[in-house]
Amino acid sequence: MKDPLLALLYRINQNQNAIGAAIEELAIWIEQRGSVDTADQIKHHLQVLVDNSDTISKAMAELIARSGE
Repeated sequence: MKDPLLALLYRINQNQNAIGAAIEELAIWIEQRGSVDTADQIKHHLQVLVDNSDTISKAMAELIARSGE
């Protein structure tokens, strides 16, 4: 990826996905220890990441295609 903006967006997206996965693991751990309400709230917020993930990926693919890379 030659365009630094595209490279930056790609890395930010990777970080977002990694943070989401880590938080999901914590939610599972919390749920297993009996804090079901807390785990449910975490999962509710994580759903925002999931819902936006496809749109972000498509937009990044379009930006990459437009840049000719």
